[in-house]
Amino acid sequence: MTILSILLDFHWSELLQPQFYIKNGGLWLILFIIFAETGLFVGFFLPGDSLLFVAGIFSNQLAASIYDTHSDVLNLLLISALCIAAGILGNTVGYMFGRKIGPAMFNWPDKLLFKKRYLHQAKDFYDKRGGGAIVVARFLPIIRTFAPIVAGIVGMDKKKFTYYNIVGCIAWVVTMLFAGHYLNEFSKKQFGIDLEKHLEIIVIGIVLVTTAPVLIKLFFGKKKTADPSA
Repeated sequence: MTILSILLDFHWSELLQPQFYIKNGGLWLILFIIFAETGLFVGFFLPGDSLLFVAGIFSNQLAASIYDTHSDVLNLLLISALCIAAGILGNTVGYMFGRKIGPAMFNWPDKLLFKKRYLHQAKDFYDKRGGGAIVVARFLPIIRTFAPIVAGIVGMDKKKFTYYNIVGCIAWVVTMLFAGHYLNEFSKKQFGIDLEKHLEIIVIGIVLVTTAPVLIKLFFGKKKTADPSA
């Protein structure tokens, strides 16, 4: 498939579909997306969880593009190692960017969308529970993009950030990749259903599951704040 044919058939909604990146960019594009979604402001809209899950389904094909070990487990571990490296690097870049602009932000005047007290509140939060936040943020769309940046802005300890960055990335990548691969294997053996043929439904399900905690928090958080008896 040529670049011209891809552009002619392209629709913007495909940017939300992980199979688009796997089909047209392969492993290297996947690694770049994982890096961008966890380290760059513009990466917040990219499909992280669903991309890893679907990459697990196609792990053997993806591994074969660089080195086929002829083992499902080793191929999966190879893809996992590369994705973990991309995710750790992405978070590190976001954190370093935050560290760069952080000191200046504490001197910014309050504006409509910016209040210095928010920075101080964020700093208190990261000082107390920052490690857990870095790990949990990996599993939450949009939040995982900004969590390392905010951690850098408020000056979270570098060694602490690095440790939880590595732990969180390993947990995230391994969970999603292995779930995609082995759930597909289980589905084919037990029910004769190949998940490769039902990717749209899978992606929708993953999006609903991963965004539900954020939506629930926003909805009930606002409701509780509005309730004077709360």
